[in-house]
Amino acid sequence: MLTVPADGPPIAGEQDALDLIGDAFGEQAEMVVIPVERLGPGFFRLSTRLAGEITQKFVNYRLRLVVMGDIAAHVAGSTALRDYVYEANQGSHLWFVADEAELAGRLG
Repeated sequence: MLTVPADGPPIAGEQDALDLIGDAFGEQAEMVVIPVERLGPGFFRLSTRLAGEITQKFVNYRLRLVVMGDIAAHVAGSTALRDYVYEANQGSHLWFVADEAELAGRLG
């Protein structure tokens, strides 16, 4: 598992996702954990398509993506995002978790 530090430049596009994928392959990681702080607000506005584009890159390379942190404010402002998070958390490619404890519980 590759955990991205909370401080650093925002992950704001497909090239940033590809850079992380390269880092994950270098670490032989099968999962990448990105703190909410590293994602720009565009990620949480589904109309930008950024969340889908980034997620699709990870799926294409058979890597699991975890967004970790408090997204309550984003979800409260968007029914579509709430539904997206719910559906993502039902699968295995993309999870939204509040913290490391929740991730550990999901990994079992």
